[in-house]
Amino acid sequence: MSGPLILEGHDKDLGGGFTVRRLLPSLQRRSIGPFLFFDHFGPVTVEPASQYDVRPHPHIGLATVTYLFDGAILHRDSLGSLQEIAPGAINWMTSGRSIVHSERRPDTLRDRSYVNHGIQLWAALPLAHEEDEPSFVHTPAADIPEFSRDGATVRVLIGEAFGHVSPVATLSPTLYLDVRLDAAAELALPASLAQEIAIYAVDGDLQLDGQPFAAHTLAALEPGAGAVLRATGQAVRLMVIGGEALDAPRHMWWNFISSRKERIVQAADDWEAQRMGHVPGETEWIPLPERRFKS
Repeated sequence: MSGPLILEGHDKDLGGGFTVRRLLPSLQRRSIGPFLFFDHFGPVTVEPASQYDVRPHPHIGLATVTYLFDGAILHRDSLGSLQEIAPGAINWMTSGRSIVHSERRPDTLRDRSYVNHGIQLWAALPLAHEEDEPSFVHTPAADIPEFSRDGATVRVLIGEAFGHVSPVATLSPTLYLDVRLDAAAELALPASLAQEIAIYAVDGDLQLDGQPFAAHTLAALEPGAGAVLRATGQAVRLMVIGGEALDAPRHMWWNFISSRKERIVQAADDWEAQRMGHVPGETEWIPLPERRFKS
């Protein structure tokens, strides 16, 4: 066995000075379980003059999974959903055939400085559900199972682990854990957790199977492999993602994911013509990239 594949990611400017660290997709690995998009943003101090709001934009064929460590985001979508996303909650938005949403600073924070820090994942929908009706489900932090043992605290955000089951419903076997290790604490991840597993070091260096594992890197484990995680000189936070491998290859362009190239072309045409719905109370929208997807 050659060991895990280490992905370092790259910075991506989303506009207005809002920069994220993107780990997936990468040239070395397109997906981990159903997840084919991984953005880590912050910690960043949002000032009153900061332009970090994400204007209305569309999605097809995927579910967005938003999780905050600090701060707040106001979610609005074309279904009429209005939800302030708070730290520790899981927000699962199924785009299916199409949805439009915005992600903005809550009005209560409009005139003050605060820290925003979190992760957004995209999960490809199974082939049989690519064109499902869109939906948005908010699971409060208090409903997420959490347990501690031997200096490790684990929150089971999605899926099942160590005898604890998340209430978040998914369309395929999916795993998402938030793990905090005290200094010198250790946690063994069994291979049985998921068919595909990756680990992301959020805020500090640690050891993975006795080898150095740097902060802000993603380690994709080999099929059938588990891992032993150990914090060394300081407490660390890490995320575990995974699940059942994708049931077919996906095409990904801008905010669209589909098993069919022609479906992405259609979605681009629909968004350009503003046929994908509107977010109540919003008048702005993000235009298509200048370079169009070619089928």
